[in-house]
Amino acid sequence: MSTGSLTFPDVPAMLRSLRPSRPVYCIHPGRYAEAAREFLTGFPGRVLYAVKANDDPRVLAILHGAGVTHFDCASLPEIERVHEHCPGAKAYFMIPARLRGAAAAARTRFGVRHFMIDHASGIASLASEIELAGTVVFARMAATHPSAMQELSSKFGAPPDEVPALLEAIAAAGAEPALAFNVGTGVTSPEAYVHAIGLARRVLERAGVRVRLVDVGGGFPKSYPGFPVPPLAEYFAAIREAAAHLPLADDGEIMGEPGRALAAPGLSAVCEVLLRKEDRLYLNDGMYGIFWELRFRGHERYPARAFREARELTGETRPFRLFGPTCDATDVLPGLVDLPADIRPGDYIEFSDIGAYSLAGRTAFNGHYSDDVVIITP
Repeated sequence: MSTGSLTFPDVPAMLRSLRPSRPVYCIHPGRYAEAAREFLTGFPGRVLYAVKANDDPRVLAILHGAGVTHFDCASLPEIERVHEHCPGAKAYFMIPARLRGAAAAARTRFGVRHFMIDHASGIASLASEIELAGTVVFARMAATHPSAMQELSSKFGAPPDEVPALLEAIAAAGAEPALAFNVGTGVTSPEAYVHAIGLARRVLERAGVRVRLVDVGGGFPKSYPGFPVPPLAEYFAAIREAAAHLPLADDGEIMGEPGRALAAPGLSAVCEVLLRKEDRLYLNDGMYGIFWELRFRGHERYPARAFREARELTGETRPFRLFGPTCDATDVLPGLVDLPADIRPGDYIEFSDIGAYSLAGRTAFNGHYSDDVVIITP
């Protein structure tokens, strides 16, 4: 089955029409637009959507249509995708390690002006491909906090003590220096950003150059069943207050790179129950597919509701262990999920808020793969 750009008013209508045997991924444009509005109106600075969280062209186009005009990219293909599906948008090449020739292509083909390094050797590497005059080069600073579900500074990020000299070297090479950090993913406390901005303040006070842009990275979380986090407004307020003390240039600006906060709410996955063994359900999607990010520290499940013949199942529930369709014994979701006690093969389960790090990371292991995506527009 190829769903193409099929549109339905709701999930039951999709089930009645398609009776799918493969997983179906449902894009909810209204939810994406709402998530974009919350971030664009609340975050105290420039909002860059982190394309890696969900690079589906339809999702990019919906976010762009909702007002997201800046995109955080980590590869040339991501930049190409933004250019194709988001006319007039600005892409930023925000990773210190790039394939040979990628910076040159980004600059000449797509007009990218923002790049990133985290080591002095990165300046010469970048200068070998592009003219640094007229570009902004971010020095990425290592910054961690225990409230992050995963740290992101052991691979990329210069120690704070080395960053002032790195900023000065960027300026000496002819580029505009800027500062960036990323405290991690799934950050469960706004204090993480206060801590990292404090590090940034000390770095900028020591640097012999003034910077205009400070990028506080991503990590903005989403609440899931059993995994509550503070509302985004608390993160925005903490960043706004801490950033007010940064010694920026007169036209200074804070930037942020939300991935999950924008990507998660607007996608749901509809899976079929293939087999039941008492309290064990076997689905047609699993840990090698749409659920792959559940292998990492953080939330263990998504909101779920069940359907039989396109009607939502209600009544008594019980916890079930969910398994994917592959032959691998590790293809099991980590958290128990409450579902109707009488659920059976042929029923469907819709998992909501699954838009982040799901479509972008699924595999075709064991031959199980679905690219059936529909639009749900009430």
